[in-house]
Amino acid sequence: MIRRSFLAALAFAAALPLTAWAEAPLKVVATTGMIADATRQVGGDQVEVKGLMGPGVDPHAYRQTRSDIVAMTRADVVLWHGLYLEAQMEDFFRDLARKQTVVAVAEGIDKSKLRAHDDYADKYDPHVWMSPDLWREVVIEIQDTLTEARPEAADIFAANAQAHLAELEQLQAYADQTLAAVSEQNRVLVTAHDAFGYFGAEHGYEVMGIQGISTQSEAGLNRIGELVDTLVDKQLKAVFVESSVSDRLMRALIEGAAAKGHDVGVGGELYSDAMGEPGTYEGTYVGMLDHNITTIAGALGADVPERGMNGKLSAGY
Repeated sequence: MIRRSFLAALAFAAALPLTAWAEAPLKVVATTGMIADATRQVGGDQVEVKGLMGPGVDPHAYRQTRSDIVAMTRADVVLWHGLYLEAQMEDFFRDLARKQTVVAVAEGIDKSKLRAHDDYADKYDPHVWMSPDLWREVVIEIQDTLTEARPEAADIFAANAQAHLAELEQLQAYADQTLAAVSEQNRVLVTAHDAFGYFGAEHGYEVMGIQGISTQSEAGLNRIGELVDTLVDKQLKAVFVESSVSDRLMRALIEGAAAKGHDVGVGGELYSDAMGEPGTYEGTYVGMLDHNITTIAGALGADVPERGMNGKLSAGY
């Protein structure tokens, strides 16, 4: 009896590490903050997510660090955006995909819904997170990827995804209503780079970036001059800086307009390629877009809720 009990105890103890391993969260590495947030929303307590690119980081220029490489090679799942957003890292991801689960979560979007890239004939504008309707497809791709990695948690992932998709539907409705309140003549959005093309196409805004779709594209004096003329001709009162792009060129634009006798102010700082600080509302995808929508509409003349769609914006408009 004692021997049988001892053997049973040994067997139980031997099983413990396996049980603990089976219940441990999936280790997921995501490149951008937007992908990391969506993964946390869908994965819940089934995932442990490490985001590589924090607030203010430009994904167009980002290169993997040694610690990034270690984290990705040890991860169960690696999620990157694709569509040539992480242009400096693509070769690394192609190589890593031969050894483990590596998914470009935006590559599956129907190409007929995408904007052509202004610098590369065979590429597309990667800034699909500017449209909650397009971002839905990325969320579903993340759900499918997590489900394949951990089939036993499929119901959890499905329920979490549906809850988050409902949030995106609410966000899209807020964007449609709030941005429509801006008068048609004021629907011109001037930003540091062309990150808001999907936003503009959805809501009927003319979008003009000093730089192109990638922040690595050059902005010459001719481009600055063209935009200065536009600001003066249209009597635009506001331009927008971006959290992940230097405001140097935007200052040149404002100074150029001033030299022609036209005063232009900064309508606010927008989140283009990176979200806000971790732990803040703006550090979530919904908060990031709520901030952008509320800031743009308010600066261009619409009445907006002081603290945005959910009353959670950290600074009132």
